[in-house]
Amino acid sequence: MSITPPAPECLDSTESDASSLPRRDFLKIAGVGAGALLASGCASAGAFAAAAPVRGIERGRAKDGGVGHVVVIGAGAWGGWTAYHLRERGARVTLIDAYGPGNSRSTSGDETRGIRSSYGDRATGELWTPWARAAMERWRLFEKEWAPVFRTSYFHQTGDVIMRATAEPFITKTLELWKANNVPHEVLNGAELRKRYPVIRADDITIAITEPDAGVVRCRAATQAVAAVGGKMGVKLVISRVRPGPIVNGSMDGVILEDGTTVRGDSYVFACGPWLRKLFPYMENRMRIPIGVACYFGVPVADSRFTFPNLPSFNFPGVTGWPVLPVDSRGFRVRGAIAPPVPPAGAPVATPAAVGPAAGAPVPADPLQQDPDTSSRWASQERVDGSRRFLAARFPALANAPLLETRACHYESSVNGNFIIDHVPGTSNAWIAGVGQAEGFKFGPVVGEYVAQRVLGIAGDPKLVAAFKLPTEEYEKPPG
Repeated sequence: MSITPPAPECLDSTESDASSLPRRDFLKIAGVGAGALLASGCASAGAFAAAAPVRGIERGRAKDGGVGHVVVIGAGAWGGWTAYHLRERGARVTLIDAYGPGNSRSTSGDETRGIRSSYGDRATGELWTPWARAAMERWRLFEKEWAPVFRTSYFHQTGDVIMRATAEPFITKTLELWKANNVPHEVLNGAELRKRYPVIRADDITIAITEPDAGVVRCRAATQAVAAVGGKMGVKLVISRVRPGPIVNGSMDGVILEDGTTVRGDSYVFACGPWLRKLFPYMENRMRIPIGVACYFGVPVADSRFTFPNLPSFNFPGVTGWPVLPVDSRGFRVRGAIAPPVPPAGAPVATPAAVGPAAGAPVPADPLQQDPDTSSRWASQERVDGSRRFLAARFPALANAPLLETRACHYESSVNGNFIIDHVPGTSNAWIAGVGQAEGFKFGPVVGEYVAQRVLGIAGDPKLVAAFKLPTEEYEKPPG
């Protein structure tokens, strides 16, 4: 099976079904050596596809028995998993991405992502917590089934520890949600925490809560693996930019590739993250796409204290991170920063005239940084210094650790703080699936199944349908 764009002609739902690939073609798509599959046999979609249903998701096929051809735009965490679940239910699937699965412009293009269920700070935590727990189990199943095939590892059960100076509302609400969902957890006082993790400076911490079976997934590698598995199952991957086709009598009539090809299906799913704002103008002020930065630091030679499995992922106010994963040793990850100290009273400071706009004037957003095609992903020295201040404060043994690499990606936030999984306005056959709130990757296996169910006409849980509707409210427009 080729992964190059199709010839400039109209593709419709009469195209033949490529549900089976020769092993040599799967190896080409997956990018693994022949020894990997020969060692573990020709893989199938068995164990993962047979996973227990998630609360609010009904297993099964479309009620009328017809699944048809679905075109999925975006091969990231949500698009790739949606394609997988659609194909597993019998649909013919074309998956289109401008740059390819796990590319460096994508939200799924970082190296790692945390997998946890601590959502006491979210208004919809009662919906997110069980979904996160289900997704965690799906990641474990994916690891069990596919890591041996690719001869690597994707999910690392690091455990997660959240540390706070006081039992703030986030802590108490998270504990309530965990208890309601029978989530294994611990509550530690400051002394217990410091004894268990002596490399963490936690003199001010009075309470910590842990989720022992939380973990970290290798994000880019897993995204590419899901796409490769989809290809093995018969998903057709096309590399091209897309624009929506016309809406005729309440239905979208195809999507148009950059070479003019029209790809037609029975249904369409736009799971293209920050690019949603470029494809649909009404999304412009219903979502924001800030850039998050992660720093990966080197750890001392022959010192295993900062390497999995000897340290859990961690959460301090405004900062998260996790230990080195030895499968690829990218480094000790820190996302977030500690602000520089406030200058003492009377110390000279730069005047507004010396640094830019007049005092009090809003600084306009750089339009290039608001576009995922043109934004720079280079971490500023100020941002790196903030992460290093965190290390000095909480992991003093790493205060002078070398910076190995930085990663930056757009993440999406919606005006109502929730995912958007709803029809494209004015259509009955096109869907928007996106705006992951900086948490979307972990939900990929579950969201993909939910989107597949909705596209194929299987009713969704009314609470989820209502929660994930396209919001009518908008962000306050920025000045200027």
